[in-house]
Amino acid sequence: MSAPALLLVLGDEELLATRAVNQVVDVVRQADPLATVSEFTAGELVPGELAAALSPSLFGGRPTVIVYNGQDAKKDLVTALLNYAKKADQEATLVVCHAGGAKGKAFADGLKAAGAEVTLAAKLTRHADKVDFIRGEIRRLGGRCTGEAAEALLDAVGNDLRELAAACAQLMSDTSGRIELDVVHRYYRGRAEVSGFSVADAAVAGDVPAALEALRWALSTGVDPVPIADALADGVRTIARVASAGRGGNAYQLASKLGMPAWKIEKAQRMARGWSPDGLVDAMAAAARCNAEVKGGADDRGYALERAVLAVAEARGAER
Repeated sequence: MSAPALLLVLGDEELLATRAVNQVVDVVRQADPLATVSEFTAGELVPGELAAALSPSLFGGRPTVIVYNGQDAKKDLVTALLNYAKKADQEATLVVCHAGGAKGKAFADGLKAAGAEVTLAAKLTRHADKVDFIRGEIRRLGGRCTGEAAEALLDAVGNDLRELAAACAQLMSDTSGRIELDVVHRYYRGRAEVSGFSVADAAVAGDVPAALEALRWALSTGVDPVPIADALADGVRTIARVASAGRGGNAYQLASKLGMPAWKIEKAQRMARGWSPDGLVDAMAAAARCNAEVKGGADDRGYALERAVLAVAEARGAER
């Protein structure tokens, strides 16, 4: 792997941006132990300093310049950087980190147009993306992680990527590298933050005591009722979609057809074994009613959720 002459790190997730920068610096130093690395903040950098830092050193070594917070660059620096980007020195490396929002967007677009390599470092907002991050992190460290284990680790540790990465490293150092649900439960028993997914999983499994306990704990710790209702509806809907596609089908073949990761399909297939078509119809109706009540400002949204949990659990296995 060779060091790029021009790299744009686009996004405001600190862990991902830091990793992208560190990877480039490592590549540069492996190829050239005499490389010089200069770091600047765009809001304080002036064109003269940039030119000096990118100039060849009298002692040799590849000049490598990291410019952080590119969205804060003043007009004269933007002009200097874009002019340089159009004819970037292949014997030097310039890395510009940009938060990726509306501020300074024309600058980021200009770097792309000039041929900059782009590494995305946007914050992960979707639940599925965070689960994928955990599984990818374990793979990066040489292990394997099931989807259920990744879900459990996310529940236990929370959403901060640095903490998730540290938890993955800890699990890898303390285990054989095969991370399954029981491993996460053993290491993080009692730490899990109850989420809507915890409530939904227990409800669709027909475990009323666990579902109600999870629901009441979630509400008491400040979890908003809306995502709980959404998770309940998603849990029922996922089982219905997987069941209609064939309960015994190959999860990896169904993944592209259903637009879901294979691990989620496998989980739904296991849960679908206790469900009948009539029961799924009843459960979807209960989940839809709950969504309308919770999002429509019901007087007691907690009670609406409890009713829905009981209705979904009761529907499991129901036939008419």
